[in-house]
Amino acid sequence: MGHLSLHDELRAHGQQVLVLQGGGALGAYQVGVYQALHEAGVEPDWVIGTSIGAINAGIIAGSKPGDRLERLTEFWKRVEHGHFFESILPTQIASVWRNMTTTMGGLPAFFAPNPMAFLNQHATLGAEAAGYYSVDPMRETLRDLIDFDLVNSGTTRLTVGASRVTSSEMVYFDSRDEPLDLRHIMASGALPPAFPAVRIDGELYWDGGILSNTPVEVVFDDNPRRDSMVYAVHIWNPHGAEPETIWEVMNRQKDVQYSSRAASHIKRQRQLHRLRHVITELSAMIPADKRQAPDVADLAAYGCPTRMHVIRLLAPALDCEDHSKDIDFSPAGIRARRDAGYADTMRTLETAPWRDPVDPLEGFVLHEALGGEMVVTSAAG
Repeated sequence: MGHLSLHDELRAHGQQVLVLQGGGALGAYQVGVYQALHEAGVEPDWVIGTSIGAINAGIIAGSKPGDRLERLTEFWKRVEHGHFFESILPTQIASVWRNMTTTMGGLPAFFAPNPMAFLNQHATLGAEAAGYYSVDPMRETLRDLIDFDLVNSGTTRLTVGASRVTSSEMVYFDSRDEPLDLRHIMASGALPPAFPAVRIDGELYWDGGILSNTPVEVVFDDNPRRDSMVYAVHIWNPHGAEPETIWEVMNRQKDVQYSSRAASHIKRQRQLHRLRHVITELSAMIPADKRQAPDVADLAAYGCPTRMHVIRLLAPALDCEDHSKDIDFSPAGIRARRDAGYADTMRTLETAPWRDPVDPLEGFVLHEALGGEMVVTSAAG
């Protein structure tokens, strides 16, 4: 494919899918990833997100391609916090003060304290107000930045994940299947007990990250399945050193919790997709006259020849990160994560791991990059 542009080369592998994890301030990394793809001429056909990933995804799907980067930049500019502390205090001390003021006073354009929740944990606040913070500022911010007429026009498919409070079910709201509005984005990011649940069609929903913070299974289980190039952005790193202090334990615990069983999901999906390819190959060996028999046709339908290249972009840890990194909305933190996402994605695109030989029986081809360096490639099985 050397004669093709990068855009055309990637398009040759099917629909372009961008999958965005939840993780608060860590979501700035996703902006850099999108920027690199945008500059490479790659616009997603489908954006999937949970929590902060749903917000970034909503802005992408709810903006024209030429406006997406500007609106993402505007969102992250509005939620910046801590300019004063950064200008007068050493980094680690500034981090402590900034996080304390965020916890006590909220974030501009994002959330504000709910005094009754702090005064009395047993106060009856109502199901849609039971949270330590009000997210009314975020509603106003997203009303400015997401065009839901555009979301529902079908140009770029949007899927956001949320947890149903009363049944513990993971629910994916999909613009292909139903009109989406601001409630669906807010529900996906309603992380308890900080933020209150959001009611949609009579049901209460919390943050999707509680049940599945890496919503990539939506692509694998889609019906009908399609050949795809999937960019799965992991802002909680599944790999890490053994923690030796309580401080390190608290940090690593969040990475483990919100990595969301990624390794087991990948193993299962590779097995399933390989099995579908095996069924397709076996079906082709059956004589044509017998292949038409209803019982044989039913069994053959379990086969599927689609292939998905999954590029897992793992965000590296930044210097001085700790367990409060997901509320580090400092200008320096946002800038560093966005820059890292951009640089890592550019290096991954230059490496072009999808060009490696592929085992014909592999329907799920994994390429994993940590900080832009390839650490896993399963193209040859």
